[in-house]
Amino acid sequence: MSIPTPQVAAEPRFNLRRLLRISPTTSVWRWMFWAGVSIMVLWVLVPIALLMINAVSTPAQVNGWPKTLTPGFHTDTLMFFWNYQGVITALINSLLAAVFTMVIAIALGAPAGYALARFVFPGMHAYKMIIVMTRAFPMPLLALPLAVIFIQVGIDDSLIGLAFVHATLALPFAVLITSSLFMGIPVELEEAAWTMGCTRWQAFRKVVLPLAAPGIAASAVFAFVISWNEVFASAILTVQNRTLTAFLVQSLAESPAEIKFAGGLVLVVPALLFLFAIRKYLFSMWGIANR
Repeated sequence: MSIPTPQVAAEPRFNLRRLLRISPTTSVWRWMFWAGVSIMVLWVLVPIALLMINAVSTPAQVNGWPKTLTPGFHTDTLMFFWNYQGVITALINSLLAAVFTMVIAIALGAPAGYALARFVFPGMHAYKMIIVMTRAFPMPLLALPLAVIFIQVGIDDSLIGLAFVHATLALPFAVLITSSLFMGIPVELEEAAWTMGCTRWQAFRKVVLPLAAPGIAASAVFAFVISWNEVFASAILTVQNRTLTAFLVQSLAESPAEIKFAGGLVLVVPALLFLFAIRKYLFSMWGIANR
């Protein structure tokens, strides 16, 4: 004779997806979320689109009214700007200064970020605060003392001197980004490597570095973009070796609007191509940092 089992009333299943579809409050938040995302996307893309349209439009279309969103694909303005004396040299100077900045920022910022993530030392919190405070000083305040020091040292009007200045601007971001990445990598992985005979350096090189490489590449991208877009220090600290941004400020102040749009497009495209080329490292960094 079998014993009858008591019947338990089935609990109503919680369906989150259904709740999200029904709840008016959730619907409002969803609409606000997508509205915010749309505004941010338009905020970034609309200026770039207008820049590209005006750069390939005829002078009459650029200066005329009403405006049109269909450019005439007039490349004479771009070719005139490209063949303008000094543009290619300034473009090469910008690339070299950005690469030097990237190397200096990563060479100094990654070890500092690793130290903040793995070690506890006296004054660590003050050190973090000092790193953040370095961004509080405006560049015009620092430009004149830096120019005097560079003249005394003998690196004035040089790309390496300009790279040191740009690295000073990029270094706080490199330290903070790499520090958060190393914090996201479990220290147990290093400890396991130590128990298998690796030294601290071997454990870092074989275990930690491959995991942190995407984030280090992303911080290098930030350093590159900061140097590429920097104007004030480049205009103050260089005379013969001007970067493209300083060259544009100096040469295009009194130029027609179509020439300014062409110069802006030449300035923006390399940075966009660079970001597009390393986009997978940026996406990988988000995954590591959010662990």
